[in-house]
Amino acid sequence: MFLPTSSPSPDFFGGQRPGDNRHADSVVALHVETGQLAWAFQITHHDLWDYDVPAQPTLGTVTYGSRTEPAVIQATKQGLIFTLNRLTGEPLIPVEERDVPQGGAPGEELSPTQPFPIAPKPLSPSYVEPDDAFGLTWWDRSKCRQLIVNARAEGLYTPPSTRGTILYPFTGGGANWGGLAFDPARDIVYVNTSSAMHLVTLIPAEDFEAARMASPDKEISPQLGTPFAVKREVLTSPLGLPCNPPPWGKLHAIDMHDGHLLWEVPLGTTEDIMPFSHYILGKTGTPNLGGPIVTAGGLIFIGAAMDNYLRAFDARTGEELWRGRLPAGGHATPMTYIWKGRQYVVIAAGGHAKLNTKRGNSIVAFALPQ
Repeated sequence: MFLPTSSPSPDFFGGQRPGDNRHADSVVALHVETGQLAWAFQITHHDLWDYDVPAQPTLGTVTYGSRTEPAVIQATKQGLIFTLNRLTGEPLIPVEERDVPQGGAPGEELSPTQPFPIAPKPLSPSYVEPDDAFGLTWWDRSKCRQLIVNARAEGLYTPPSTRGTILYPFTGGGANWGGLAFDPARDIVYVNTSSAMHLVTLIPAEDFEAARMASPDKEISPQLGTPFAVKREVLTSPLGLPCNPPPWGKLHAIDMHDGHLLWEVPLGTTEDIMPFSHYILGKTGTPNLGGPIVTAGGLIFIGAAMDNYLRAFDARTGEELWRGRLPAGGHATPMTYIWKGRQYVVIAAGGHAKLNTKRGNSIVAFALPQ
């Protein structure tokens, strides 16, 4: 049995939990008969970024280079794909321990390195400069630029700080709970990712109540038992769009024979975020929750985006072939079935509070052409 594990508590300060905190943030294999540990592979050491393993591991037989092995494929919030031998947990695609930013808050003990697979390349951007700030107008772009200037932003794994640290990708991913789809006939992974930034600010514990009273509309958490409370906020412009440049959501195809990217395309539009803005911005993609499926007929179906559509893409090219309007946000992974000789695709459309998509309570099925 293969499990993804969560981050250790609290999320953004680890001075009271020194070391790598194994087996948090890990893919864990257990013997079904006894529950005993078979192996574990840690994705994030001493997590300070809420970079838990967000989705179920995917099983497949992968041929990488000249090696064909039963594999566990794991997508992460960091926009990384780890490919592990299913029997041993050893990386099938090699993993390197690379130096990451240091200089944590007082009392923090950072890991000096973090694991990075050599392929595929990271699917989500992780470094932002003030001049990268996005905005529809000079005014809102300048507001975003100042937010970036004021924060600590040294790339992936920059530690949280009292100054305020940019987490990029944000804690929603990269990839998230929808996981990935794997085509075993072609050894291709399909996965959707988000691109947005969180600003995480550590607050001295004694100032927690005052901070919460001063900003009742912000997410401010106590992190009990530690010297710091924390404020977490998505970096958006005054007009409500992400401060980082688009695309804000993508769908990717990866050839697992060598880990190279076959194609990537924007996923979603701002149609239901800011009316008529999609006519100006085009296919920006949006942050998204929910995963893809791939069919033997060469189609990828996915909802996930912040506009209320289920989409079909050509698995070979990434071309969007069709979209169907949903009554609410489609943040579940769709499924497909055949009934009386005809194929259908079905998705739960319930919306999501964090994405502020339309809420509902519908199961919607579409019939494929005969």
